[in-house]
Amino acid sequence: MTERLAELSALREQAVRGPSERATEAQHAKGKLTARERIELLLDPGSFTEVEQLRRHRATGFGLEANRPYTDGVVTGWGTVDGRTVFVYAHDFRIFGGALGEAHATKIHKIMDLALAAGAPLVSLNDGAGARIQEGVSALAGYGGIFQRNTKASGVIPQISVMLGPCAGGAAYSPALTDFVFMVRETSQMFITGPDVVRAVTGEEITQNGLGGADVHAATSGVAHFAYDNEETCLSEVRYLLSMLPSNNRENPPSVPCEDPADRSGDALVTLVPADGNRPYDMRQVIEELVDDGDHMEVHERWARNIICTLARLDGQVVGIVANQPQFLAGVLDIEASEKAARFVQLCDAFNIPIVTLLDVPGFLPGVDQEHGGIIRHGAKLLYAYCNATVPRISLILRKAYGGAYIVMDSQSIGADLTYAWPTNEIAVMGAEGAANVIFRKQIAGADDPEAMRARMVKEYKSELMHPYYAAERGLIDDVIDPAGTREVLISSLAMLRTKHADLPSRKHGNPPQ
Repeated sequence: MTERLAELSALREQAVRGPSERATEAQHAKGKLTARERIELLLDPGSFTEVEQLRRHRATGFGLEANRPYTDGVVTGWGTVDGRTVFVYAHDFRIFGGALGEAHATKIHKIMDLALAAGAPLVSLNDGAGARIQEGVSALAGYGGIFQRNTKASGVIPQISVMLGPCAGGAAYSPALTDFVFMVRETSQMFITGPDVVRAVTGEEITQNGLGGADVHAATSGVAHFAYDNEETCLSEVRYLLSMLPSNNRENPPSVPCEDPADRSGDALVTLVPADGNRPYDMRQVIEELVDDGDHMEVHERWARNIICTLARLDGQVVGIVANQPQFLAGVLDIEASEKAARFVQLCDAFNIPIVTLLDVPGFLPGVDQEHGGIIRHGAKLLYAYCNATVPRISLILRKAYGGAYIVMDSQSIGADLTYAWPTNEIAVMGAEGAANVIFRKQIAGADDPEAMRARMVKEYKSELMHPYYAAERGLIDDVIDPAGTREVLISSLAMLRTKHADLPSRKHGNPPQ
C-alpha cells in the first residue's frame, strides 16, 4: 500500500504540475495565468475538489498515442465562493492548446451534469483553441454535448463564461448560450472564423483583437457583458456577480445585512433630475442614490448605452434595475436597447430577482435603418419579456413616458405590480409639441400668427392631458411620490411583494419574437 500511495502521489503531482515549466513560463509570458491559478483566484481558498484528474485520451494517429498527459487539457471540479458551492472547468492552454478532444469533452459533460443535479452555478474558464483537429468528428461531437447541456441548464442554474484566451469556432458558441460572458482585454478573443479565414474569403485585414477582442464584444457586438484589464480583476468580479445570484431557479438570491437605512432620504434626487424634459442627466446617479451604499453591477455597460441594466440591492435584497439613460440618444428605445433589456428581464425572472424599472423614455428611435432592421420584432422582445415575467415588478416614471415605449417599459397595463411617478412625470401618446401639431393642425395653419397659436395649443394640451396627476386620476399609476422618499417606497413595496405567486398557463414553452 505504501508503494501504491507513493505512486498515486507522484501521478497527482505530475497532473498538477502540468506538461513542463517551460509551458508554464510561456503562459505567464503572455500575461495569462494557468488553469489552476485561475481556479484558486475564483474559489474560496482550499475549497477546490478536482474530478477526473487522472483522465487521459485514448486517441491514436498523428502522434497522439505518444502524448497522453493527465487531465487531457481541462481541469474540472467544484469548490465554494463565499461558502456556496460552485462548479468549474478550466481549459489548460499548456496541453494541446486547450483544444477539445473526446476525453476532454467527457470531463466537461460530467461536471455540467453534476452542476445541474446539485443545483449550483457553473463557471467555465475558457482558454482553448477549439476542436482538437487530430480527433476529427469525435471532438466536434463533444461540442454538441456541451451545447445541449448549456441549453438544458439555461434558466435552471446560473452559467458564467470567462474568456481568458483565444476561443474560435465551436469554443465561442457555448459562451453565447450562457447567462454572462466576461472577457479580458488583449488576451481573450472570440470569433467564429479567425483573421486568416477572413482575409482569405473577403480580403479584409484585421487583427485578432480587432475582430473579436474584449472591447469589440463589450461595445459593438454585445457578446460580452463585462470586460476587464486583467485576469485578477475579472475573476474578482465573477465572485461578486455570484454573490448576487441564487444557486438555482428554486432559490431566492442571497440577502445580506444592510447598514444603509431603508428610510434614508434621497434629497439629491429633487434637483438631480431636471424638470425640463429636454435636458439630459445621468441615470446612473439616480440609481446610486436609490440602492444600498450606491453600489451596483451594470451589465453590458458599454453596449446599447441608451438603456441601463444593473444588479443592485435594496435593504440587502437583490433587485434588477432597468432604466432609460437620457444621457445617450435621449434614452430612446432602439433595436440594441430592446434586445439588451429583454434578455436582462428574462434573466431576472428566471432567477427570482425582482425588477425595478425607471422610465424616462421619449419613444422608439425613428429611422429607416431601425424599421428595416426590424425594430418592431426587436421591440416586441422586450414587451414579451416583461409580459412573461412573474417576479415582483415595480415601475417608476421619473419624467417622460411617451407612446409605445411607455407601454413596453413595464407599464401597469402589461402587468407591473405597482407603478409610481414623480411630480415631473409626463405620460402621453407623444410629446406635447407633436401632439398639438397633429390635433390642431388646421387651427395652427389658419391662424394669423401660427407660432403663437402652436404655443397656445401646446400649453393647452399639456394642461389637459399631460399634467402630473392625469394618469393617477385614471388609476394608471398607483401614486405620485416625493423623489426624496423613493428608496423607502421601493423597499416597502418590494417587502410586500416578496411572497408574490403567479402562475403562467400550462404550455411547453412560449414562442417569443426573434
